[in-house]
Amino acid sequence: MPIAQAAPIYEQILSLFPTASKFWKQYAEAHMAVNNDDAIKQIFSRCLLNCLHVPLWRCYIRFIKKVNEKKGADGQDEIRKAFDFMLGYVGADMASGPVWMEYITFLKSLPAQNAQEESIRMTAIRKTYQKAIITPTHHVEQLWREYENFENSVSRQLAKGLLSEYQPKYNSARAVYREQKKYVDEIDYNMLAVPPTGSFKEEQQWMAWKRFLTFEKGNPQRIDSVSSNKRIIFTYEQCLMYLYHYQDVWYDYATWHAKSGSIDSAIKVFQRALKALPDSDTLKYAYAELEESRGAIQPARKIYESLLGDGVNATALAHIQFIRFLRRNEGVEAARKYFLDARKSPDCSYHVYVAYALIAFCLDKDSKIAHNIFEAGLKRFMHEPVYILEYADFLSRLNDERNIRALFERALSSLPPEESVEVWKRYIQFEQTYGDLASMLKVIFCFWFTC
Repeated sequence: MPIAQAAPIYEQILSLFPTASKFWKQYAEAHMAVNNDDAIKQIFSRCLLNCLHVPLWRCYIRFIKKVNEKKGADGQDEIRKAFDFMLGYVGADMASGPVWMEYITFLKSLPAQNAQEESIRMTAIRKTYQKAIITPTHHVEQLWREYENFENSVSRQLAKGLLSEYQPKYNSARAVYREQKKYVDEIDYNMLAVPPTGSFKEEQQWMAWKRFLTFEKGNPQRIDSVSSNKRIIFTYEQCLMYLYHYQDVWYDYATWHAKSGSIDSAIKVFQRALKALPDSDTLKYAYAELEESRGAIQPARKIYESLLGDGVNATALAHIQFIRFLRRNEGVEAARKYFLDARKSPDCSYHVYVAYALIAFCLDKDSKIAHNIFEAGLKRFMHEPVYILEYADFLSRLNDERNIRALFERALSSLPPEESVEVWKRYIQFEQTYGDLASMLKVIFCFWFTC
């Protein structure tokens, strides 16, 4: 198709698969074929930082070269900046060897008008080689041989010292490459980022990325922490190109940043995660907790409020977590006020009553309030066996045997037989522990007669 007709289709594809680098590359190349430079620039601005994939970035370099190759020294400077920009993002990729070679070839082609310019050019080539040979890539051995030839062509005497200095670093990179390749070979780089369905292949890919991330986190090359963290970030970013809809990947990435001391980076990851997965409550809770941990109370509150929505269809967990948040940050009265409002909702479940009663009992040390909450809940949830058992556990902690018996008797008189088995079992267990023989036999007889 002509690109004018194909563009809407590309846009539709990329709205579904925003990290599919192969489609971004095709889209850009279609515009490049008709020299639509403005559209190409817009495409690259939208995709490059989210798609750390060497073929796409090499397409970007081809475009930069085409635009700047006839602009003389200024154009050469733009191309050099583009190479540095690219290698800063994808230079750690195992497939980046050709990019390092292409950059070195470009640097060698630059004209030098005098000895000073020649010295600058040679220094730039040397530094690029030295970065390339300590990066585990498919072409690391070839790059080492080229580096040896380069240094020997400049000065055999100087080469001896430099090569002996870099030989151990190169050996380490080559060894790590061979180990890393085992993990990379398990990864399918043609996989599209789709929501997980639980298929065996998807599980295999997630496990392959987990193994690869664990390998990188171990810093196998024993490089400095800044460089090691950069490699880990690169690996996470690549992983998200394919596991974009996996909330545990986003959570793991943000948590890693937080544990590394980079809270701001963790916050940015959570923000990106919620754009990718706006319906993930798990990520919202984790994000809210991180904001609260750094003292950003209002942003954390907004996240909880987004989970509650209008309050009508809010989950029990959303109510409970917000109550806990309010108690931590605004005090007992704020939590109590919210609970009183939440219980008015027809969708408020027994879980909210139990949670707030235990907060009052365990944190506020107020057994009377807790008892009142359980009693209030009993009017709504007498038909819920689990609620009855939670209430009984609470009364057991108070050693209130009289009210425990009363609770069991009230509950068992209203529960249908098919729903009362667990309550009967707990009642029997209670009498075996705290009652006498007569009371125990009485309860057992009633159980047999009823169930």
